[in-house]
Amino acid sequence: MRGDRVEITVDIGQGVQVFDIVATRAGRRVEVSSGRGMVEVAEVTRGGTPVRTARFMASRVVALVERPAEAVAGR
Repeated sequence: MRGDRVEITVDIGQGVQVFDIVATRAGRRVEVSSGRGMVEVAEVTRGGTPVRTARFMASRVVALVERPAEAVAGR
């Protein structure tokens, strides 16, 4: 999945904590992948090079909301 912004809610034992992963520059995107009990969220460049990466245990993820980039009118 790809998007401009991803919000992840994680159970930290004494409540939940919300993390925001945002594409910081034009042309970058946020990709979400999961496997082997881990959820990985990465900001990547146009060429696919990861800039920032966050990893969470899948069993602790309560919610994952992807907010895609808004379409520009006329394009």
